[in-house]
Order: sequence, then structure tokens, then C-alpha cells
Amino acid sequence: MKRQSAQARWEQRTQRPLLALAVAFAVAYAVPIVDDSAGYSLTELCTVVEWVVWGSFAVDYLIRLALTTGRKEFVRTHWPDLCAVLLPVLQPLRLLRLVSTLLLVGRRARMAPQIRLTTYVVGAVIGLLMFGSLAVLSVERESPHGNIRTLGDAVWWSFTTMTTVGYGDHAPTTGLGRMIAVGLMLSGIALLGVVTANIAAWFISRFEKDDVEERRQTEAIAALTEEVRLLRAEVARLAAPEAAARAGTGAGGSLSAD
Repeated sequence: MKRQSAQARWEQRTQRPLLALAVAFAVAYAVPIVDDSAGYSLTELCTVVEWVVWGSFAVDYLIRLALTTGRKEFVRTHWPDLCAVLLPVLQPLRLLRLVSTLLLVGRRARMAPQIRLTTYVVGAVIGLLMFGSLAVLSVERESPHGNIRTLGDAVWWSFTTMTTVGYGDHAPTTGLGRMIAVGLMLSGIALLGVVTANIAAWFISRFEKDDVEERRQTEAIAALTEEVRLLRAEVARLAAPEAAARAGTGAGGSLSAD
């Protein structure tokens, strides 16, 4: 059995704890937005949780970098992880912490062999829908000309935006809200395209499986038919001497009678 590297063992051990931290981040990010009457202490606690989660992912990146044998190759191939770690440092906005955490969670989830691609993509679509709704609500709710005031409005807007339907009944009016809309449009098109491709691939695999099964049945019937033909030929070959002997006996009896 091939021995796992130190980096692979670390990633396997920290996968579930980091996913649990990501869930904690989601709760901490959502609470102050959904409950706009949250007090100062609760808001500060949620902010601390967000930074702790981001810091955990940053430490995880540094440890993986230290454990790998080819560090330059690791940085080159894991550049989204590095960008996600640096984003909140360059501009400490809650939205950037959201983007960076989503990126890091997605990278770690793809490393998990037991998580199938379809499950990951569906989870990413749901996560993008909810976090996009929370993000646009946080920046549009206080806008004097905004019409996204409730969580229901935000979810409806995110869903119509991701599916490129765009009824136009709700739309962001601030610059940051429109930036969120652009990101949601591009991400939604990409993710929904992957979902569509996976569904098509599933149907194709089912058809191919049916074709293979039908081909196997046809080959089995042909093989059985060939075996029956050979068996009949063998029976005829074995029965030929006996038939000849009977024919000879019958002919001899006729001559004696004469």
C-alpha cells in the first residue's frame, strides 16, 4: 500500500474540523444580517467568529505549505487558496471574508474523495444562493432607493439572477450590490452549467449501461445458441454408429429371410 504524505494526512485529519468551522462562519455571517436588531455584543461576537474561521483556514494553508515537498509548485497550483487567504488582509470587509471562506471551503471539499462532484456542486449552488442573498441584503437594506428589504426579497432576487431569468422586480441600486450581482451571475451560470452537464452525463451513462446490458444478453443468447448447435451435432455424431448398426442388422435379417 502506498504511504500517504504528511500533507495528505494533514488534509484528511483537518477536513471535518474545517468544514465545521465553515458552518460556524455561515451562522456568524448570517445572524447580524437576518436579525437587524442584534445588539452590539452579539455583532462583535459574530465578527470574532468570522475572523477566527478565516484565521484557521490561513493557518491550515501555511501548515500545508510547510508540509509539502515542492513549495513553489504548491503555491503555483494552489493560487486560489493564497488569494483567498490574502483578500481579507488587503481589505478587511465582511464580504471579502465571505468570498475567501467560500473559496477555501470549496478547495478543501474537492479534496475529499468521498464527496461526489454532483453533491459538491449542488451544495455550492445552495451556498451561493444563500450567501448571495445575505450579502446583497446587507448592502441594499439601508439604501434609500433600494427595493431589497427582506430576506425573502433577497432570496428571490438571487434565485432569478442565478438562473438568468431576471424578472426585474428586485434589483440592486448600490455599487457594491451590483458587484455582487455580477459575481452571482457569472458564478450561477458556471455552476448551473456544471449541474446540467452532470445530469446529461448521468443519463448518458444510464443509456450506455443499458446498451452494455443488452449487448451482454445478446452475446449470451448467441453463445447459448452455439452451444445447443454443437450439442446437437455431438448427439448426432454419437447416434450415427448406433443408427448404422441398426440399419445393418435390419438389412441382414431381411437377407436371411429370403
